Amino acid sequence: MCLASRLSTQVNLGNMCSRKEVIGMIVGNVALVQVQATVASFLVSIFAISVGAIMNGLFKLEHVMLLTSSAMFTATSSCFVLDFVLVAVILLSQKYRLNPDNMATPLAASIGDVVSISLLSFIASVLFDHIKIHGLWVTYVVLACYMFLLPLWIIVVLKNKYTRPILKTGWVPVLSALCISGLGGLVLDAAVEIFNGFVVFQPIINGIGGNLVSVQASKISTMLHQTSIIGIIPPHTKIFEYPWRALLKGVPYANTARILIAMSIPGNIIFIFVADYIHIGQTSITLAFVLTYVAASLLQIMLLLYIAHIIVHAMWKWKIDPDNSSIPYLTALGDLLGSSFLALAFLFLLSINKEYGADPLNVAN
Repeated sequence: MCLASRLSTQVNLGNMCSRKEVIGMIVGNVALVQVQATVASFLVSIFAISVGAIMNGLFKLEHVMLLTSSAMFTATSSCFVLDFVLVAVILLSQKYRLNPDNMATPLAASIGDVVSISLLSFIASVLFDHIKIHGLWVTYVVLACYMFLLPLWIIVVLKNKYTRPILKTGWVPVLSALCISGLGGLVLDAAVEIFNGFVVFQPIINGIGGNLVSVQASKISTMLHQTSIIGIIPPHTKIFEYPWRALLKGVPYANTARILIAMSIPGNIIFIFVADYIHIGQTSITLAFVLTYVAASLLQIMLLLYIAHIIVHAMWKWKIDPDNSSIPYLTALGDLLGSSFLALAFLFLLSINKEYGADPLNVAN
């Protein structure tokens, strides 16, 4: 999503006109994403293994190698494919004079989830079967290949003028986002044990919130690049605005925020009914569940959009390019807030005896 935001800004600034510039940006950004995917997938695997070992008191080398190799293969492969899909979408948007901020970033978020989860389940299954028959040697080969490729990707990035600064400054948001998402994962792990159906709706609230806030962050960043010099906040806004000015009416980005908030309501309602039908095979959602879920999702998206306003402008003031740094924080916060608010919604429904799955129509569950 950072790649989508960076390239969308460059298109809106008119910096992707010559073929040489386009090729340079694409090659440098693809190499940069490979470096970040390799390192981030390795670190998040170690985090997951460590938390699992602490909580369960169990440590197995087979599990460590399986998770690490599967995660690294999934992250790098899915990013490599998605990079070129995004480049194609952005170049087509430029050709037909569409705003890539409205298309590339949410496409990266939504398709990225589907591709990553599908590829992870497939690769992990294949490696698991292979380990049972032939042992761990294939996982060692996978890790060795990525350790060999990593310095090559770093050399490509360092020789590229478009991505060289990002390699040095872009690690704090990525690694911080991994930690924040890890907290969201702990909330999910605890809630799944308590609430029936929690895992069905958690990807919906997190996915929609992350997608919408990434659009807003990308659009604010593009407007700042177009109207101001980095380090100077434009006169039409400030870092800490009143919430209603940032979300409803006041600053120029409030129109987009208002549309995104309105879009989230029917989007969430449609998806929870679809997810419920796929999960159970019939509609079992009550009015109390719909109202509580929508309230939780609205609170999440409004809070995310307001935080996006603060983070993007604060980064701009501190001379940090928000295209490179804001989206990891926001999507990670979306995971944490979405999981937390959904858990509170399920807890509220439990307190009024309207919990999901308790309705007489839900006998099939």
